[in-house]
Amino acid sequence: MSATTKTQHTEAKTATSTAASTASGSAGGALAAPAGAPNSVLRVAPASPAAAAAYFGASLAFHADVSDVASALAADGDPGFVVVDSRSTESWDQGHIPGAVHLPTALIPEQAEQLLDKAVPVVTYCWGPGCNGATRAALALAQLGFQVKEMLGGFEYWAREGFGFETWEGAERRTPDPLTAPLDAEDCGC
Repeated sequence: MSATTKTQHTEAKTATSTAASTASGSAGGALAAPAGAPNSVLRVAPASPAAAAAYFGASLAFHADVSDVASALAADGDPGFVVVDSRSTESWDQGHIPGAVHLPTALIPEQAEQLLDKAVPVVTYCWGPGCNGATRAALALAQLGFQVKEMLGGFEYWAREGFGFETWEGAERRTPDPLTAPLDAEDCGC
C-alpha cells in the first residue's frame, strides 16, 4: 500500500470513526439534538463542521461522479487517470465508456499489472448504484498498489446522463434523463 493510500485509508477510518462517535453523541463536537427533536432528520444531531469536513473530504478521495469523469475525458489532453470497466465481456459488449480498459474484477490479480500503470490513477465502474462490482475492483486494485477511485452511478448513470458509449454494434448515445442531468446545459453546476 502506497503512503498516499495509507494516509487516505487512515483519514477515512478517522472520518468514519468521528462520524460514528458524533452520531452517538460522544466526542467530535456534535451539535446536541434538541429534546423531542421535531423530525427524524434531526433526531440524530448533525456532525460538527470539522467532523463533516473530514468525512466528506475522505469520501471525495475515494469517489468520482459520472459527470466529472465525462468532463475530464472530453477535455483536450490527458485526463490524468484511466477508466476501468470491471464487468463481464457480455456486459462490456452491451455498452461501455469509450476509451475504458476492460478488466473484469476476477482477472485483476493476474492482469492489472500488464494493463495498467501504477503511476496513473484508476477510476473503476460497473453497472450502477445497485452493483458493488466497482467497489470490489477498486479494492483489488488498491491491494495491488494502485491509486483508485470508484465512479458513482456506474454505466447506468453514464448512459442516463446522455454520454456517448460503445457497444459491439458501434457508438450510441441516449437522450439525457431529466431526473439525472439537465437537458439544456453543459453540466449540472454541482
